[in-house]
Amino acid sequence: MPFFIGFAIALAVGLTGVGAGSITAPMLILFFAISPANAVGTALIFAAVIKLVVAPMYLLRKQVSLRVLTILCVGGLPGVLLGVYLIGALNVKHYERALFVILGTTIAATAMYSLYRTLHRVKQPQQAERYGWLPLIGLGIGSEVGFSSAGAGALGSLALLNLTPLTPARVVGTDMLFGLALSFVGGGINLTSGHYDHDMLWKLITGGIAGVLIGANLSAVLPPRPLRVALSVWLSFVGLQLAWRGVF
Repeated sequence: MPFFIGFAIALAVGLTGVGAGSITAPMLILFFAISPANAVGTALIFAAVIKLVVAPMYLLRKQVSLRVLTILCVGGLPGVLLGVYLIGALNVKHYERALFVILGTTIAATAMYSLYRTLHRVKQPQQAERYGWLPLIGLGIGSEVGFSSAGAGALGSLALLNLTPLTPARVVGTDMLFGLALSFVGGGINLTSGHYDHDMLWKLITGGIAGVLIGANLSAVLPPRPLRVALSVWLSFVGLQLAWRGVF
């Protein structure tokens, strides 16, 4: 089962650019009874590995703006450190219900953002450059990724589409590398501190590497919009279920 889950999640990431952290953490919590802190750590490490595998494709296709990526990372990397610290500080039984609520709400909100963006179609990139907002936005996204493993794909793409003149193709590539940087830092901290499930992680990665490579190649010929809609609806349901579990 974990092999298939890793493959399916990575396939969706390769096709749409979103879903690595948003899907992995809640599935580990809901279906495998892994603690929130270990689920987030496992999801971050898994996301870092599969994004590292496909990153060269985006670089070779020149779909990455190194300037924008650097500006995002100025705020995003300190943010992910803050998020990882917070979930580590709250990794006690007393705060588990609160973690469920925060994690579920974050995932549901991210999914609804992505669904809105998909159903209303992407606006044409604006010509004005408003890069000054990107470090602050990167800080918020990084904190969210470090705490919940969710948000880099949907929220990062949304910010780049509205604040930069990048084409949609370069938005996807730049955001993928930004997500890689956040996952690499956050996942590395969780890896060294032991906040992850070792057996589950390697099963996810084994299926995920094949899935993300297939998805990245299929994305060139298949329309990602229907999958984005289905993915967003599913994530909304899972996020709300997590939040409900925390309340009741």
